[in-house]
Amino acid sequence: MELEALIWGMQCMLRHNKLIILFETDCSDVVKMVYTPEEWPAFAILFDEVDRCKRRFTSFSIAHMLRMKNTKADKLARSARALRIDVYYVNYVSPV
Repeated sequence: MELEALIWGMQCMLRHNKLIILFETDCSDVVKMVYTPEEWPAFAILFDEVDRCKRRFTSFSIAHMLRMKNTKADKLARSARALRIDVYYVNYVSPV
């Protein structure tokens, strides 16, 4: 699920021509998966899509963020679970 969300986010950023990107996630496994896909063979099909997207970025990186520092996304995820509709949120912040 988290890896699919990353792919969706990557595709959204590419559609909006955001080619220099840093993704931050509170899921440390996703970061490990992106950097060492050979250790996760069950997700090979998804890694193919991650690689296709990564090649289209001028600069791509992904980093782990502690959940306690990711309060906005955590609150959104908790409240979205209570809704009967899909909720999408992408926060775009320009690099400093």
